[in-house]
Amino acid sequence: MSGRRRAALLTALAGSGVTALCSLAVADGRVGPAEAAVFHWVNDWPGSVTGALWAFQLLGVLGLPLVVAIGAAAYRRGRLVLSLALLPPVKLLVEHGLLKELVHRERPGSTIAGAVLRDVPAAGASFPSGHALIAFGAAVLLWPHLRPGWRAVAVSLAVLTSVARLHLGAHAPLDVVGGAAAGVTVGATLLVLVGLSHRESARVPSQRAV
Repeated sequence: MSGRRRAALLTALAGSGVTALCSLAVADGRVGPAEAAVFHWVNDWPGSVTGALWAFQLLGVLGLPLVVAIGAAAYRRGRLVLSLALLPPVKLLVEHGLLKELVHRERPGSTIAGAVLRDVPAAGASFPSGHALIAFGAAVLLWPHLRPGWRAVAVSLAVLTSVARLHLGAHAPLDVVGGAAAGVTVGATLLVLVGLSHRESARVPSQRAV
């Protein structure tokens, strides 16, 4: 096993561990005082930031990986294209077929007093955040193909996507942390299974890297 693939495996194991811890923490369906305080700190930000954060949360929609895959195809990153194309169906399997079957916690509109909802449902399954899962999964898949500066951009956008879901009132903090960890797990697992070709690996440190 290559060093890159070994690192991806360790990342997947760490992500699954954090996902499991978050699942246990929310298993009773309640939102504790500390978590509610963090939620309100972000949820109560002024309306002047709502428009920008609403736009950032679009980075977590199911179609995003497919859009990025088109760009990857232009750079002839075949395995990256395959991984990005697999991300949405695997996300649905992990989110709906596994985590939401094991853990049920309602959205902040039903669990947190005084939650401000901005065009998001007041009820329904809240754990994990699918937007965070997609955003962090895509960031992990892109990581080996990006220069350090662009890696920071990818992670920052994933974080902003997750923060946006708190501000809009769609999720509580552990929902997005659990979703982010699940996304890291899915992305890293796809890196292990699909991997990088030698040609693609050689491009990463070169000046032709993104």
